[in-house]
Amino acid sequence: MNKAFLQAISYYFPEQSLSNEKLSEMHPEWSVEKISTKTGIYNRYQSATDETAGDMAVKAAGKLIEEYHIDKNEIDFVMLCTQSPDYFLPTTACIIQDKLGLNKNCGALDFNLGCSGFIYGLGLAKGLVVSDQATNVLFITSETYTKHIHPLDKSNKTIFGDGAAACLISSDNKTDFWNAEIMKFTYATDGSGFENLIIKNGAMRNRVFGNAKDVIEENVFVRNDDYLFMDGKAIFDFTAFEVPKIFNENLQKNSLKIDDVDLFIFHQANAYMLNFIRNRCKIPEDKFYIDIKDGGNTVSSTIPIALKRASEKSLIKKNNKLLLCGFGVGLSMGAVVINF
Repeated sequence: MNKAFLQAISYYFPEQSLSNEKLSEMHPEWSVEKISTKTGIYNRYQSATDETAGDMAVKAAGKLIEEYHIDKNEIDFVMLCTQSPDYFLPTTACIIQDKLGLNKNCGALDFNLGCSGFIYGLGLAKGLVVSDQATNVLFITSETYTKHIHPLDKSNKTIFGDGAAACLISSDNKTDFWNAEIMKFTYATDGSGFENLIIKNGAMRNRVFGNAKDVIEENVFVRNDDYLFMDGKAIFDFTAFEVPKIFNENLQKNSLKIDDVDLFIFHQANAYMLNFIRNRCKIPEDKFYIDIKDGGNTVSSTIPIALKRASEKSLIKKNNKLLLCGFGVGLSMGAVVINF
């Protein structure tokens, strides 16, 4: 059977930042220390008013092509994972193909998925490569979640940031590239929890947008159905009890034990949740990578950004095995092992 390799990653953050100091000024009842302790996040980035997920995707892909000297003519498929597309239609990936100047003999598609999106995208890209439908897949994750957050929603404002990541998945080993073989996947879905992380209005189910009222209880903002809503407790319960299951299933599927894996990189939701999951999965702290201080929760881009940063810190070496796990909106989960 053909193999598929994760070859390289680059990422992009918007210029505008939102520090804990700025957040504390907006919401004086939350101190800088409280925000930092609660989330593990110290700074996050916000896309400009006229900057879209498509714009950020192009910038991340441009960095990837320049950084790794990739021949654009060799890219024969582009995929974009986003829940904030430039338009309902056309497909943003088609626009990206043109803006990057890629060959017209190139497939292009968007798929709508959140915090598990990088895992699913690797799976889709591997499927294209091993079935000989594509040789070099440009896979991009890009989100502008901050545009979905209500100005009064301090909870989500402290967690989410905007960002994009681009990677190359290929059918063969390349000189001076990562050459991380993509191994076996495990997926899981619980659509019964879809309302726990949602933007209710604006699409086809509830097309009316702009008239929703703020729900405020005991002087605290709860929700507005035109904006992002997250039931934090429900999402925490889902991840705390379901992620360890898929984690162990993926280890078993790849015929591995925890000791066989050199580094674990999970979706960078927030520090408290990650440490809780780590303890439930019984992963040693020195093997569990957390890199969320600068950037925050960038949804589908957290894993590739963390991967890139871990590589830059020389935490990933040749012959290392990594287990990646994503989880969140949907409710959706996925895990995979990659061998460097």
